[in-house]
Amino acid sequence: MSMRVKICGITRREDALAALNLGADALGFNFYDRSPRYIDLQKARELIDHLPPFGLRVGVFVDPTFEGVMEITKALRLDTIQLHGQEPPEFAGDLRNEGLRVWKAIRVSGAQSLKDCGDYPCDALVLDAFDPRQRGGTGKPFDWSILEDWTPPAPWILSGGLNPETVADAIIRLSPSGVDVASGVETRPGIKDADLMRLFIQRARQELVPA
Repeated sequence: MSMRVKICGITRREDALAALNLGADALGFNFYDRSPRYIDLQKARELIDHLPPFGLRVGVFVDPTFEGVMEITKALRLDTIQLHGQEPPEFAGDLRNEGLRVWKAIRVSGAQSLKDCGDYPCDALVLDAFDPRQRGGTGKPFDWSILEDWTPPAPWILSGGLNPETVADAIIRLSPSGVDVASGVETRPGIKDADLMRLFIQRARQELVPA
């Protein structure tokens, strides 16, 4: 099966369409208002309403309220919720009871970060780099050697510092279920570059992607 690819931090319709046309499996929309890739509900609705009906629609949240997540989810017909904060397991369980797919982001600072996520109720883990000032999208990788003796408790997605130059080596070395990129395919936060997205997807899958 080919490698799954998520393009995160989508803020423009043309970027979303380009990513899907290039073969991205999932698009991420960031609803954390302190992120440089933040998109509000109205803009996200205008963007998503014009997308073709394929590809996962992933809402990225940081310590939201349950009601807030459900309002956005229903308005945009999201199918996947990525939790990037300190949400307790019960919060994720409630979302899954609503029929939603839940991905839990783990900001990896050491081996203990991975031990703490073993029992979390989710459909996949997203491993990202730890940064005390920013929740994802830092453009920095974490120490991959931490994963050498790790047995994943769930499917997992590699994030943090990936770009077209590093993604193939990361996949060969770590064998994740998927890869997640934001800053590595941008000209500036929230503005994607179609050529970089093409290269990233091509190298993630080791196959040619149509122009």
